[in-house]
Amino acid sequence: MVPKGLSTKSFNTTAASSLTASGGKTTRPALDRMVKNMRDGKIARVVVYKLDRCGRSLTHLCILIDEMNRLGIPLVCTSQGIDTSENNPCAKFQLDVLKAVCEFERNLIRERVNSGLASARARGVRLGRPSTLPRRRDDVMELRKQGKGIREIARQLKMPVASVFKVLKSSETGAGAKGRQK
Repeated sequence: MVPKGLSTKSFNTTAASSLTASGGKTTRPALDRMVKNMRDGKIARVVVYKLDRCGRSLTHLCILIDEMNRLGIPLVCTSQGIDTSENNPCAKFQLDVLKAVCEFERNLIRERVNSGLASARARGVRLGRPSTLPRRRDDVMELRKQGKGIREIARQLKMPVASVFKVLKSSETGAGAKGRQK
């Protein structure tokens, strides 16, 4: 359904889609289809009644607006007077304000993530992928006792040569049973 008061005469092709799903939903088929069509070059302009209908969240809206800008697709919001097309003198200002809000939101998210990581480190939480080397230590040491070379051990256990070196080095220092050290 085309929003009330919007003339479609100036558009070559008009495809109307009703984005009726809740903005909080993680998947919205009509919105996902629209984004795919934008990327495929099938959409020249996106017209929405209200800006909050366009994205799933403020962050998603910011990413969507940024992508639309990169693709050169203007956003027209009929009820809020937003028109980011190139021939509108207020378009650059509106787009810059939207970008500033998006950048602010991204920075807040980044700050929260970094704060959470710092807090976790302070509590002694080990971050990252768990090391598998301590579990392979006994296998590596057994093959080494049999007189096998480092490359042969790596080939047999299907692990990188550098990992075999790390296991052997850690067993010499006594840290092999403890795992990764800070």
